[in-house]
Amino acid sequence: MNIIFFLVHPAHYHLFKNVIKDLKSKKHKIRILIKSKDVLQELLDDEGWDYINTLNGEKKAKGKLSLGFEAIKGLIKREVHLARIVLGDRPDLMIGTEWSIAHIGRLFQIPSLIVNEDDTSATPENYFVYPFASDLILPAVCDVGKWKKKKIMYQGYHELAYLHPNYFVPDYKIVRSFNPEGERYFLLRLVKLSASHDIGKTGISNEITRKLIARLSQEGRVFINSERELATEFEKYRIRIKPSNMHHALYYSDLFIGDSQTMTAEAAVLGTPSIRFNDFVGKLGYLEELEHVYKLTFGVSPSQPESLYNKMDELLNMPDLKRVWRDRRQKMLSEKIDVTKMFVWLIENYPRSIDILKIDPDYQFIFN
Repeated sequence: MNIIFFLVHPAHYHLFKNVIKDLKSKKHKIRILIKSKDVLQELLDDEGWDYINTLNGEKKAKGKLSLGFEAIKGLIKREVHLARIVLGDRPDLMIGTEWSIAHIGRLFQIPSLIVNEDDTSATPENYFVYPFASDLILPAVCDVGKWKKKKIMYQGYHELAYLHPNYFVPDYKIVRSFNPEGERYFLLRLVKLSASHDIGKTGISNEITRKLIARLSQEGRVFINSERELATEFEKYRIRIKPSNMHHALYYSDLFIGDSQTMTAEAAVLGTPSIRFNDFVGKLGYLEELEHVYKLTFGVSPSQPESLYNKMDELLNMPDLKRVWRDRRQKMLSEKIDVTKMFVWLIENYPRSIDILKIDPDYQFIFN
């Protein structure tokens, strides 16, 4: 097969890296396109993969109108770029979360698989993508809006495509590189909240960061992983680690606190206690399931900062905290599939695989 993967976020590299490795090993032709964001290029460079950067993903505009204009202009540029590639080397299938694969796929009659996990009610930009996609590959708990007939649901999360025990083995030697004394430590994640669906959203401010550090420092070391520019006073807490090793740091952390959806879910599936603090709390099905069904994470609204501090203290004082979370993680894993195995099978057998899953959704449970 001749397949295009279009990645627009570091999490999408992780989501597809094992799928791409498997497909490459079977001699399928894989072309990777990206829209640069955060450490995405660094991750791909470390992997040694060739890729085409269609557009730098940084948005310098401010305000809703300016951001909207820049988003539309960037989309048009990416679609022109993708159209040229498709005309020169017609792929059999295009896969990713990038809007342009759905639009260009429809234009040139090339199947597009949109792989997403954000509910349409929380990310209304789905309305610009879902009508044009061939199929939507989503966690079972994900709200797809009115496009239910296109939804191919699976029992899992994006994060299990790379953090399932079949693929991820934690390495404590990596922790020793930034925490040589083996002290108890905590990890904070600060994001920009600059995506189109983040407009008007809030997360962890500098004032809250200051209070978290003051409390956590009484119990151990504090490390910050930040997408946004850090205030000078916080630079000494910045974790010095390769982005590709971050999940090892996350696994061994005693507590994760952040305003990132992705890293909160990663902490949860790794069995690391986590608290998320942003305006998306209560609005995303996969995190709601991880919180309320498996009790692996907690969400706190920015309107309730005292609840954040209280939940942090509750977790810090809980006996056998990590053991409790490991047990909860095992329960979750027992009820979920190996997402990478399912994705590889779905791609190699497309479109027949789609028909199989529509007729018998439980067929996916052979992938464990």
